[in-house]
Amino acid sequence: MEIVPGVLLKDINSPADLKRISKKELHKVCDELRQYIIDVVSIHGGHFAASLGVVELSVALHYVYNTPYDQLVWDVGHQAYGHKILTGRRESFVTNRKYGGLSGFPKRSESEYDTFGVGHSSTSISAALGMAMAAKYKKEDRKSIAVIGDGSMTAGMAFEAMNHAGVADSDVLIILNDNCMSIDPNVGALKEYLTDIVVSPTYNKLKADVWKIMGKLPVGKSVSRAMAHKVADSVKSMVSSSGNLFEALKLRYFGPIDGHNITKLVDTLNDLKKIPGPKILHIVTVKGKGYDLAEKDQTKWHAPGLFDKITGEIVKTTYNSPQPPKYQDVFGLTMIELAEMNDKVMGVTPAMPSGSSLKFMMEKMPHRAFDVGICEQHAVTLSAGLATQGLRVFCNIYSSFMQRSFDQAVHDVAIQKLPVVFCLDRAGLVGEDGPTHHGCYDIAFFRCIPNMILAAPMNEQELRNLMYTAQLETTKHPFVIRYPRGTGVMPEWKTTFEAIEIGKGRKLKDGKDVAILSYGHPGNFAKAAIRTLRSEGIDPAHYDMRFVKPLDEAMLHEVFTKFDKVVTVEDGTIVGGFGSAILEFMAANQYKAQVTILGIPDRLVEHGSLKELYKECGYDAPAIAEAIRVLVGDKVKAFNYEL
Repeated sequence: MEIVPGVLLKDINSPADLKRISKKELHKVCDELRQYIIDVVSIHGGHFAASLGVVELSVALHYVYNTPYDQLVWDVGHQAYGHKILTGRRESFVTNRKYGGLSGFPKRSESEYDTFGVGHSSTSISAALGMAMAAKYKKEDRKSIAVIGDGSMTAGMAFEAMNHAGVADSDVLIILNDNCMSIDPNVGALKEYLTDIVVSPTYNKLKADVWKIMGKLPVGKSVSRAMAHKVADSVKSMVSSSGNLFEALKLRYFGPIDGHNITKLVDTLNDLKKIPGPKILHIVTVKGKGYDLAEKDQTKWHAPGLFDKITGEIVKTTYNSPQPPKYQDVFGLTMIELAEMNDKVMGVTPAMPSGSSLKFMMEKMPHRAFDVGICEQHAVTLSAGLATQGLRVFCNIYSSFMQRSFDQAVHDVAIQKLPVVFCLDRAGLVGEDGPTHHGCYDIAFFRCIPNMILAAPMNEQELRNLMYTAQLETTKHPFVIRYPRGTGVMPEWKTTFEAIEIGKGRKLKDGKDVAILSYGHPGNFAKAAIRTLRSEGIDPAHYDMRFVKPLDEAMLHEVFTKFDKVVTVEDGTIVGGFGSAILEFMAANQYKAQVTILGIPDRLVEHGSLKELYKECGYDAPAIAEAIRVLVGDKVKAFNYEL
């Protein structure tokens, strides 16, 4: 189905084209841009509501500023679809998030307009400030703008950057896009503070009146610029506390203004261009603006998949038989069961209650499950604090987001031997979100930390049993459970809990030609490969190791005593991961064997479907089978000769 842009949008292939349009026609550009995003995402999928909410801002920024010379940094990045379309990528936008196509996030190698690669939140202010400081040092008259959502502003890194920006004396503009949302509704005191600013009619009316008066004062003649600032600051302090948080950090505060009024945005940005130094513009927007259903249910429409843009019906695949659940739902529903059994069980997540499915427990037991906002470091240390009081805390963080709290995992949890349970959702390749979201490294970076237990379930039953084991009083150490994005393999998944002996694997199949050692969900790929190989006369053994720390050494002694050909399979980096642990054991015990390590290669893996990426990285079922054929080459030749 061909997607046709509007009459104005079809001729916009760069910001230079946009600037040729009159200001009074910009609202038409916004309407066409919003409709184009709706058309493409409804058919091809992707993030949705966030970009609709910043259509006017995207247009205004490229209309006012001289991009890419002026540096524009988008926080998180899934709100940057309009930005991509306006900067020469309209025709290729249908490839967004597809294998070999455009990234779903700004990416420096993709366009000169993407000044900074983003995927995780709260980095924009630091990056834009660095650019502004560089411009000052190089004596360049370029502007630096950071667009950050109110959800991203909850992260400590954003406050660290603002604290520095206030004293760095660099020309940086921070645009606070306030829509009360990240993926789920925002939480915390900052959200309430911003709400107070937005809904304070007294403050906003007085401030508007002061701005109007200030515009009429002959600054530079009878009234000094310093005096003008004092008048404005006095009114802010007199009327309310709004603005004080930011101005206490020495950031000049402007707003709040309507983020959907394109004329007001253009005028305001033109005014702010003339004001030097660090400043913050507070705009108020609606996530999902322009698509009624997305405005009403912003969480659901954050990334809804394919849908009928007229009816709003989300396209769902129909099946003839019961399907396995998502791992995240197994986690979320199992949390409720465990909490009902054990009153010490608590849940914590940093702004991912829907993505992790902790929302189920939050709805049923709001006093025992908490969304702490986009602040992974705080989530880990908060969990550690709860654990000091004897509580069994399940801290659910996406694998790639866990990278941000490595120090807290070491210093606040492992060193103190606190039995926090880290449930790492989206471990391994995640698909269309690409390299910023792939959970490649958690096996490697956790494996080097003392006092840690590292486990991965091969299916839903194993996930439940590992969670059950982790909350037992006999479990005395931090416990990491990693599992992938998407569905498992067991339609009938709700089984009776059984404790698993820590560090104990299981032999799934005996064999004589080669041993397959799998860790986690890829064990299911190995099972499929074995079925193919047995039809070819190759007889592999299969061991589900379950734990990478501690390793099941008794099982490994059995493997290396019996087999001189071994294949390891994991959904993580092959550098320092599960396969590396097996090689270390082999070397320490002076075994000799041919070992092939399959997993995520030592390079950045781009975006695509999981099926495409597993194939590219060489550890889907056909790749496992081929690796074994190569390893047992003589056996294959003999079998072919007999045929």
